[in-house]
Amino acid sequence: MLTTGLEWTRTGLLWFFTIGVAVFSWRFMVGGVEATMEFVAYHAQLRPIAFFAHVILAPVALALVPFQLWQGLRDRRPLVHRLMGRAYGMAVVISGASGLWLAVATEAGPVAAFGFGLLAVLWLGTTLTGIRLAMSGDRIAHRRWMIRSIALTLAAVTLRIQIPVGMILEIPFDTAYPVIAWLCWVPNLIAAELILRWRRRSTVRLRAPA
Repeated sequence: MLTTGLEWTRTGLLWFFTIGVAVFSWRFMVGGVEATMEFVAYHAQLRPIAFFAHVILAPVALALVPFQLWQGLRDRRPLVHRLMGRAYGMAVVISGASGLWLAVATEAGPVAAFGFGLLAVLWLGTTLTGIRLAMSGDRIAHRRWMIRSIALTLAAVTLRIQIPVGMILEIPFDTAYPVIAWLCWVPNLIAAELILRWRRRSTVRLRAPA
């Protein structure tokens, strides 16, 4: 009963944060870029194609995360899972490539540029690897790489948690932002690797002869 409760809590939090942050990310459509994203508004002026491709499509990938992790949907509606997977892949490729461009051109300094740039490269790499494995029919490896991809997608959530925390702690934004450029995704990827390692060990134990 306790395990079931924890699973429902994790699932609920996943849906709440992914959908919530995705919708919150589109707030510029109502309030405008200058009012809602002041600290990155210069990107909209200097490189609008990359900026809007990223801020529109990255939330699409985020919103698709809980659907792609929904085992019931995978089992009962595999075609829907595949179609959503293609939409997720396209959103990541376009928003990841544009995000890399924005990272290289950021005015937040080299630490932030390297942090966000590496995030974009790894996001693209893990997602494209997962897609390639799905196309080759290796479902087990495909799921492992997509777990890594999703961990990096969830950087959008941790970023929006960490920025307010820095403000509450009264850390100057210029100091906190370059650190958050790394903290928003490195712990996520480490957690994903630990989960994958735990799953491998559990599978080995279950297959071991009595």
